[in-house]
Amino acid sequence: MSVIGRLRALDVCAVSDALDTLGLAGVALGPRPVWPSRRVVAGLVRTVQAGPRQGPGPFDHIAARAVDESGGDHVLVIANDGRLDVSCWGGILSRAARARGLAGVVVDGACRDAGEAEELDFPVYARAVVPISARGRIVQLAMDTPITVAGQAVTPGDYVIADVDGVAFIPSENALDVVALAERIADRETRMAADVLAGRPVAAVMHDSQFPTLEQP
Repeated sequence: MSVIGRLRALDVCAVSDALDTLGLAGVALGPRPVWPSRRVVAGLVRTVQAGPRQGPGPFDHIAARAVDESGGDHVLVIANDGRLDVSCWGGILSRAARARGLAGVVVDGACRDAGEAEELDFPVYARAVVPISARGRIVQLAMDTPITVAGQAVTPGDYVIADVDGVAFIPSENALDVVALAERIADRETRMAADVLAGRPVAAVMHDSQFPTLEQP
């Protein structure tokens, strides 16, 4: 199974624990689902940098070309420095992304048209939902370049996983190690849950010695 397929069988908490154990950063604190999707979204990152206009226009609409050039294994990640006063993703983009089969979008900032995204069953993660349009306020500055999302360095071609608990990025060079360890963690947690249901004391089940380490197969 591909890395993306394996990630879709996990959750953000297992990946976060794996990143911690390996001494890697990657969890982006801030972006959350803007509608109550229970889906696990995972894919390859395509990046967009948004920001204030830096010269005369016209400009591409934020993320429009990235949507046109992406497919089912891609998750768009839009960096807008965490701004909450202006949207950089909306309903038309969600509709186009859904038609292209994109896995989802993560916005380090605000979006709008959350209800439309829900109707389309298109996963959107952002810091806030506001009605204020990007047009005339912010523009796309770059695409497919390294960005920073909630303090985390993100590079095109990295992996991302998002669910109801949040968003985590995985550097491409570490993906196999992170996924393999996250799978061990998820397996162990499944057995721990079964132990609790079987009546084993939770103090014993949750003891540090019961958790996978790098040395412990």
